[in-house]
Amino acid sequence: MEIEANEMLQASAEKLAAAASLLERMMERMEQREAEATGDVQKIVAEVDQEAAVSERELELERRLARAEHQIAELRAQESKGGSARKTLPATTTQLLAKQGITSLESMEAGALDAALSGLSLEQRIAVKSQLLRAGVVG
Repeated sequence: MEIEANEMLQASAEKLAAAASLLERMMERMEQREAEATGDVQKIVAEVDQEAAVSERELELERRLARAEHQIAELRAQESKGGSARKTLPATTTQLLAKQGITSLESMEAGALDAALSGLSLEQRIAVKSQLLRAGVVG
């Protein structure tokens, strides 16, 4: 009887050892799956954070674009109303006009300009007139 009890005890111990081994393998698998799931969750969180950052950047760019378009519209409105347009000429053109006796461009007529530029070569007259047109001095 004692032998049978020892054999049963030994069989039970073997079964318990097998069960413990099985439980350890299951725990390892569960830990591995948890680590994978945690990694997936971290990837998803990182992606959501990145999308939020992109959305904020897009919103900022849209605001800046709207401000720029508004400024452009205001400048065009000022230009169409005849607002103060910048009328500057290159220094060489101003000096060339001064040599021809033209010091003020505010009240000049086209005929007076042609008469003043008559002493210049054709290329110089074209260059001066194109610069005056670009500056908005003559129309």
